[in-house]
Amino acid sequence: MNHTNPIVEDVFGISWLDFNLSNVFMMAVVTLIVFVFCTWASRKLQMKPTGMQNFMEWIIEFVKGIIGDTMDWKTGKVFLPLGLTLILYIFVSNIVGVITVGVVGHDLWWKSPTADATLTLTLSAMVVMLTHFYGIKVNGAKSYFKTFVSPVPLMLPFKIIEEFTNTLTLGLRLFGNIYAGEILLSLLVGLATSSVFGFFGAALPMLAWQGFSLFIGGIQAFVFTMLTMVYMSHKVSKDH
Repeated sequence: MNHTNPIVEDVFGISWLDFNLSNVFMMAVVTLIVFVFCTWASRKLQMKPTGMQNFMEWIIEFVKGIIGDTMDWKTGKVFLPLGLTLILYIFVSNIVGVITVGVVGHDLWWKSPTADATLTLTLSAMVVMLTHFYGIKVNGAKSYFKTFVSPVPLMLPFKIIEEFTNTLTLGLRLFGNIYAGEILLSLLVGLATSSVFGFFGAALPMLAWQGFSLFIGGIQAFVFTMLTMVYMSHKVSKDH
C-alpha cells in the first residue's frame, strides 16, 4: 500500500523537472503492446478477414462510427488514425495495472499509466492543442479565431475558460476512474495477503472488481476518444 514512485529529480539540472521512471517505463510497454498487436493483426490481410484481422477491422469500424456520429465522414476520415491510436493506447493503459502490479523494493514500477494525472492531463492537453491546429488548418486562421469572439467580443474570456475546462475534465475524468480502481484493488490485495481468512474473503471481490475494471477501462477509452472527436468536430465543422 505504501509504495513510492521511482522519481529522478532535477533532470538536466533543472530544479523543477522531475521524471517518474515508472510512467516512462509503462508508456513504453503500452506503446510496444499496441504496436505488436496492430502489426500482428494486420500481417496477413485477406479479402475475407478471419481471426485477429476480423477483430482489428471491427475496432476500425467502431472508431469510424464514433467519428461518423460527431461529424461528416468527408471531414472526419482524416482523424481515423488518431481515434484508433487513442482508443487502443488508452484501453491498454487502463487495464495493464488491473491484471497485476510490479513492485521492486518499495518502488511501484508496473501499473496503469493512466492512473497518473500527469499523463492523462498531458494527453488531454495534446488533444485540445490538436483541435486548434486542425481548426486553423481547415477554416483558416482568420475565420477560426473569429469564432472566439462570436457572436459578441465579450465571449472571448468564456471561450478561453472553456478550453481550460475541457482539458481538465477530459484528463481528470480518465485519471479519477482508473486511479480509484487501482486503489480498491490495492486494498483487496492487502486484505488477501493479511491472513488465510483475508485471502478467502477478498478473493471473490477481487476477481469481480478486476472484471468490472476491465469494463471501466473500455468505457473510459471510448469516452476519451468520443469526446476528442466531439471537440474536433466543434473546431473543423462549418456549422460550428
